[in-house]
Amino acid sequence: MISKIIQHFTPISKASTDAIEKIVEYHSVKKGELFIEKTKFNNKEYFIIKGICRSFLLSPNGEEITISFFKSDSILSPYTTRTTNGKSNLNFQALTDLTLGEMNASAFENLMVENLEIREFGNSVLRNELKLKIDKEISLASTTASERLQAFRKQFPLFENLIPHPTIASYLGITNISLSRLRRELMK
Repeated sequence: MISKIIQHFTPISKASTDAIEKIVEYHSVKKGELFIEKTKFNNKEYFIIKGICRSFLLSPNGEEITISFFKSDSILSPYTTRTTNGKSNLNFQALTDLTLGEMNASAFENLMVENLEIREFGNSVLRNELKLKIDKEISLASTTASERLQAFRKQFPLFENLIPHPTIASYLGITNISLSRLRRELMK
């Protein structure tokens, strides 16, 4: 079930994929459910098998700020980048019904120590996470809201039809009213 996701990051042998598969457990999360909460203990790595979820924080005013989106056939931000002392730095919420593959982060780390292919896979996931974060920072600092919306549509086709618009607006760094205006302008 996870082989396609792994191969997207780096080609590894069936034996290495099978070693990862042995420690993965699958479960479902209902739309709207928080499956990782900020400041709560979490020691898992996650594959997004099916569905859409997001990471988010609350601003000092209590507004939800979407940090990242994750879609089917992808990997959630790695344990090392989303936790401090085993506690989550972010909230993660299912935006649609979600199927997750999860594994104990320590068990995965042990596989990385033992197996060079799995280590390279793990490092590829970390490099990808870093690139996505830097690309978003650059975009927020150097592009217009219209350009960010157009890039969002390319990266996440059909999301506008599947998830709440205020969530998209917060990801783009704009208000929901601004998003509505931009959507109308881009339809002309």
